[in-house]
Amino acid sequence: MVFSSIIFLFYFLPITALLVMVAGKTGGKYRIPLQNMLLLVMSLLFYAWGEPIYVFLMMGSILLNFLFGKLIGNSEEHQKRKRLLIASVILNLLALAVFKYAGMVASFLNQLIPFQEYLIPVPKIRLPIGISFFTFQAMSYVIDVYRKEVPAQKKLTNLALYISFFPQLIAGPIVRYHDINQQLENRSTNMQEIYSGLVRFIIGLAKKVLIANVVAEAADKIFALGANDLTTPLAWLGVICYTLQIYFDFSGYSDMAIGLGRIFGFKFLENFNYPYTAKGIRDFWRRWHISLSTWFRDYLYIPLGGNRKGELRTYINQIIVFFLCGLWHGASWTFVAWGLYHGLFLCLEKLFLGKKLEKIPSPIIYLYTLLVVMVGWVLFRSESFSDSL
Repeated sequence: MVFSSIIFLFYFLPITALLVMVAGKTGGKYRIPLQNMLLLVMSLLFYAWGEPIYVFLMMGSILLNFLFGKLIGNSEEHQKRKRLLIASVILNLLALAVFKYAGMVASFLNQLIPFQEYLIPVPKIRLPIGISFFTFQAMSYVIDVYRKEVPAQKKLTNLALYISFFPQLIAGPIVRYHDINQQLENRSTNMQEIYSGLVRFIIGLAKKVLIANVVAEAADKIFALGANDLTTPLAWLGVICYTLQIYFDFSGYSDMAIGLGRIFGFKFLENFNYPYTAKGIRDFWRRWHISLSTWFRDYLYIPLGGNRKGELRTYINQIIVFFLCGLWHGASWTFVAWGLYHGLFLCLEKLFLGKKLEKIPSPIIYLYTLLVVMVGWVLFRSESFSDSL
């Protein structure tokens, strides 16, 4: 079920909003628990609509992380807390690896094996919708509890709602637990907030339906052409269309998620801030998919040492982060190459390019940034390296 579908717009959303509104008026002191339970049921129904089997995988992830959160929260011994955290991270990533990357790894290993009879069977596992998003949110919860930034959640329904809440379940933004834990227990809404949420949702819907879906048709047709059928202007048209498509598609979904959150009393952080007006690739990643870039910064880059362990280590940490960022986006080496490509430009800007950019006129910096980003989108969109070339 997608946000732009008839069944969501005219059935699921109105029914959910009506039920939550009635619960808010009649629930008394049980208003928030009742609303949370209703939103949880509707969120599981929303996910089960597209994933009738894998909804149990998500429920298993919720239960697993709830138990680890309680174990970590109840322990005062540092080493025990650390072992529990490592175990939870491994289990979360193991599920992600099996369902998302098993085929990629098997294919890669088969390329290294010289004898046909020893080839590894490539598993045909269908990717569960939104697994990258709900896995990262679940890990956010356990890590926040380990760091003692938040207490362990006592109510399974609250954690289940945080992980499965339908507005950000399929396409983000990635909501960190410490940003929303208070809202799970205490929130309110009014007509002004509901109106603001509806306006934001409609803006996102317009981005998706009126712009992203339209330019996607041209981008899909051009990227499907063989090299012999492409002219230079046609190739550039395809890249421009995809550059517009991916921004308006992704930011449109984020706008819709933020708007839906407001309707139900939740305040999600912004996820895009005019990324195509960035001055450099570092600035681009401060503006593009902010929830993902800050997740990697806070939960990977800084724990690796960030920029605190010398210049060489800083560059290595950045490359590791963007290697994994590319891999997070999809089980393909073109995604990995896209991530490393951005990591390379971040390192170059830190080495010398950033200082040079400060000395040139702003229009040229905008052009440089947009050109680098657009060439990167070719890698991101292409099915193979030969297609991208």
